[in-house]
Amino acid sequence: MPVFPEEPEIHESIPGPGVPFPRESDAQALRTPAAGSASPVVTPKAVPAVPGPRPAPPRPAPPQARRPVPSPRPAPAPKPGPGPRRQAPAVRYVAAGVRDALERADEAVDLLLESGRPPGEVLVLTVGAPHPWQQHELSFGEERYWAQLAEGGDVFYADAAAALARSARREVVVLVVNDGAGTRAADAYRGALGRAGELLVVCGEADLVGAPGGPGSRAVLA
Repeated sequence: MPVFPEEPEIHESIPGPGVPFPRESDAQALRTPAAGSASPVVTPKAVPAVPGPRPAPPRPAPPQARRPVPSPRPAPAPKPGPGPRRQAPAVRYVAAGVRDALERADEAVDLLLESGRPPGEVLVLTVGAPHPWQQHELSFGEERYWAQLAEGGDVFYADAAAALARSARREVVVLVVNDGAGTRAADAYRGALGRAGELLVVCGEADLVGAPGGPGSRAVLA
């Protein structure tokens, strides 16, 4: 009788080094697949990511301390110096005697007004007897009379001593030297020189007022 060779025994393969042994559950799934279905595909479950700590918001840099800026020192106030010197007025002489000094003064005033000088800038001062126009204005009362000096609307006629006591001042002063007794004329001249802004007209004799001068003429006022 023929002798058949023995069938070799099939042993389960032993995995080589580094290959893990299959689990029994895996072998069972491979050996017994479900009837009429394809081999199941095992999808690995997604492992949810574990959230880490949230990054902290960046801290703002600490504000730097600002050093106070010193305010600029104010400039020292300039010391008041001497004010501008007042320019001395021009002096004009109209030769006249004591008796006709008043008439020459009226002529000088007319020339001033004709040359364009405003009446409110002219002051006529008499050393002796008052001007007739002064006597007329005083008839309305002394208060009203002196108010016209402050108003400056017209030529003002006044006694030299009384007007200078009130600090009367105008651009042009006409001094009428109609009295040569004593020192009244010299005092009136010095006072009128300080009250005239631009021009002092002396109608009379220069020697009576104690100032150097000579005979003038009405033409110098034009």
